[in-house]
Formats: sequence, C-alpha cells, structure tokens
Amino acid sequence: MASKLLHFHIRDQLREIVHILQDPSPPPICLQDASRTVSGEPNRAPLAEEDIEVPNNALPRFHMEKAVSHESLVVGAIENAFKEMDNQIEKERVTHHVSGGCCALAVVYLLGKFYVANAGDSRAIVIRNGEIIPMSREFTPETERQRLQFLGFLRPELLGNEFTHLEFPRRIQHKELGKKMLYRDQTMNGWAYKRIEEDDMKFPLVYGEGKKARMMATIGVTRGLGDHDLKVYSSNIYIKPFLSCIPEVRIYDLTQYEHCPDDVLVMGTDGLWDVTSNQEVANMALDVLMRYEPNDPCRYTMVAQELVMRSRGVLKDRGWRLANDKLGSGDDISVFVIPLGGPGNYT
Repeated sequence: MASKLLHFHIRDQLREIVHILQDPSPPPICLQDASRTVSGEPNRAPLAEEDIEVPNNALPRFHMEKAVSHESLVVGAIENAFKEMDNQIEKERVTHHVSGGCCALAVVYLLGKFYVANAGDSRAIVIRNGEIIPMSREFTPETERQRLQFLGFLRPELLGNEFTHLEFPRRIQHKELGKKMLYRDQTMNGWAYKRIEEDDMKFPLVYGEGKKARMMATIGVTRGLGDHDLKVYSSNIYIKPFLSCIPEVRIYDLTQYEHCPDDVLVMGTDGLWDVTSNQEVANMALDVLMRYEPNDPCRYTMVAQELVMRSRGVLKDRGWRLANDKLGSGDDISVFVIPLGGPGNYT
C-alpha cells in the first residue's frame, strides 16, 4: 500500500506549495485570501504615526519572524505526506481487515536537489568520486533510546504495568532490591548509579543491543508506517504510540558538484545493509560500473542486481552463504541505484 500510494501523497503535498517554490523570494508567513492580508490582519487603512497613542509606561514590543526556507517547505511537505499515508493505512485497515506495517525510504528530486526521507531501518548513500556520503540513518531502539524514554517518562500509562522507561545494563533480579546499579534515563548519554526500587524490576522499554535490540520486547525499529494494531505479546499494550511515522529528511544539492557517470545514489532495505557495509556496497558498485560503457543504460540495473545477489549469497548445505562463508541475508533485499551524472541523468 505504501509503495503504491506514498508518492501520490508526496505529490499532493508539494502541489500545495509549488507556486511558492517557483518564487525566488522568501515564502510568506501567512497566505493571503480575499479578505486578509499576508500578515493575517484584516485589510484596513494604515494609521498615521500621530494617530497612535503609546502609554508612558508601555514596554517595548519586539516583532520577530522566523526565517523559513523553500527547502524547509519541501521537507514539511514530505513529512506531512508520511503522516497522511499513515492515517490512510489506519483508516483502511478496518475496511479491508488488513494489519501490519513497513519501513519507508523515499527520495524526491526537485529543483536540483534530492530530498531523502527515511522512516525505519533502510538506508541511502551517495557514492561520489569513490567517496561515501550517508543520506540517512537507521531508526532503532538504540538510536532513538532517549526519544522513547522521554515519551515513556511523560506518558507512563503507555507502558502499562510491565515496562520501565529506565535502562539498565542487564535485567535486575529481586535479590538486588535496595542495592545500587548503573542506569540511565531520557536525559542521559552516560551512566550513573541509583538504588534499585520495586518499579525498576519491570522490563526495560529498550532492551538489548545491536540487531537484537527491541522496543518493548517486540520490534526492532522505531519509525515506520502502519502497525496500528501491534501489541506487546500477551498484553493490551500498544506499540504504535512509540512507533513514529515521521521521517528524517536529508538534502543533497546536485548543483554544488560535478558528477560523473559512476556517481550514484544507492537505496536499500535493511536486508542489504545487515550483511554489507557502506564501503563494500561502494566497492561492488564501482566494480560493476567499470564493466560497462558509461553510456550503457543497463549498467545501473546490473549494479542493483549484483548487490542483491551478493547480499543473499549462494545456497549451500548449511544455508545461504556469502563469499566469506558467513550467513547471507535472510531479510527482504530491495535496491535502487540512481545515476547522478552522465547520460540518463535524473531519469
């Protein structure tokens, strides 16, 4: 559903601001209609300076306006599109009796810039002259620990009577009540000691590390679309309040650089990145590109195909194995390779 409809939501949101984006001047704070001025005040005759009475004890008034760029309008449009997509999934899940959710990684090319929006644990990188420029970051219980803990701190009812927003290095045992143990909360990057209380015996909101980290012992990602019905196993505690649909949007300005035909944007689901590093992806991409002429349009498709095949591995007696005999990816592997320069640019 997201793959078929998200781009329509993005298009509709951008249509609302396209006339503003075509204007080189800064965007208006408030759009004007038939009876209002741009500032939002009713149309009226201007007051002469001598008509304004200022009390002797009046404090000075400061009128400040925040600078809003065209880029931030595009970012806001994409963020709203993700929210609209999530709302549509929530409404139609009842009609169609379908539950579930997904991560989403979207790229919009507009006015010479790429807007890379990521909600989940997919990833995008730019490979330019052999250099790697990360264009997203994974949203996992570890990377978003403080956001999750802050929500649990503000809304403890969302945790039921099973979870604590505090994090400990390991599960606490009853015999450790009253003793001091390392912990950290939503305000901390480091660790400190606290005396263990009864509430600390609850399961941590964020538990585990790396690919094994889980939010509420259930899910390994913290942003995505859908999953409105997802609950903690054998409970009535909903996951969705902690699972944000809002993407992080990063911007890449293509007009600032000279790009050659070997410069690409690689988008991939976590099935690719679970077993392949950024550098390995770049090495594979450049290796495949060298086998084809710069004007051969299939070269980018072949890069995507090679990335999928190498990440899945080869089926052997002990399962799917990579070239180094490690386990291949058992997750979904979807890859896009988009040229940034040369023939077929931006197609």
